[in-house]
Amino acid sequence: TIYWGVFDSPFGASIVMGTTPGICGIGFAAEMGEAAAMEDLRSRWPEAAFVEAPERLRAWVEAAYAGRVGEAGKVPLHLIGSPMQIKVWEALMRIPSGQVTTYSEIARAIGKPSAVRAVGTAVGRNPVSWLIPCHRAMRKSGGLGGYHWGLPVKRALLAYESAQTEAG
Repeated sequence: TIYWGVFDSPFGASIVMGTTPGICGIGFAAEMGEAAAMEDLRSRWPEAAFVEAPERLRAWVEAAYAGRVGEAGKVPLHLIGSPMQIKVWEALMRIPSGQVTTYSEIARAIGKPSAVRAVGTAVGRNPVSWLIPCHRAMRKSGGLGGYHWGLPVKRALLAYESAQTEAG
């Protein structure tokens, strides 16, 4: 069973999903709309039963949005992914707030320097994009690259994080 609710975030409406152990999904609806964001998240767990129950998630969501971007340690997570995905997501969580890195640097950090494409795929499959800061991954050229929830959201995340870092 996955519980879900729609919550305000600094980046517009977010759909947050969780199980009894912790948050398993966060999606931003600003670019694609709530219905499409919900369908995207639901497709990740095709066998799950989904129950709208924002009250079950509210304390976790408040903790998630009260901290700095990428501070997943404050919120319990329930992640399901391949060993490669988990390694990439852990590497993303080690990138300091206000900094960015490249897909190739992440590949080197997980000991798979030739797996840049696989790293990009794992970054794109990050189910909790606020708490695992996949927006910090950039192209080697310095370009933003893609972002699952839309480039305007990625720009907003990076700007928000930069302002937080500068403020202290």
